[in-house]
Amino acid sequence: MTTTEAREEPLSIGEVAERTGLSVHALRFYEREGLLVGPVRRTSGGRRRYTELDVDWLQICVKLRESGMPLADLKRFAELVRHGPGNEAERLQLLDAHRQRVDAQITALEECRSVIAWKVGVYAEHLSRGEAGGLWDPTARSNT
Repeated sequence: MTTTEAREEPLSIGEVAERTGLSVHALRFYEREGLLVGPVRRTSGGRRRYTELDVDWLQICVKLRESGMPLADLKRFAELVRHGPGNEAERLQLLDAHRQRVDAQITALEECRSVIAWKVGVYAEHLSRGEAGGLWDPTARSNT
């Protein structure tokens, strides 16, 4: 069997769930919500049969959702891809706006990590000197 033939072998919903990390329920939801770029093929018995292209697309969708892309934006992106060539500028605009949101989240998380690292250092230093008692003790009363 050649690589091309292997790529053409249809995959079950369970196999796609395993490869994408999505549950079977989530895969059905993605299909129902129009998040796939093409129709999912079915066997004569009605079982879903996915392609490698479906898996590749779903892996992109997973990363976009994990990074916080709103469902409405993901739907719009899928719709644009389904319509084919001619709307690349709109796709770029949608993806770039999302990238900017992700960049802002990363910056905010880096600032949070910096504060946490500073607090870890304060506690570690006080504990190593045996001076941690009363460190930020909310039950301690001030004499002021």
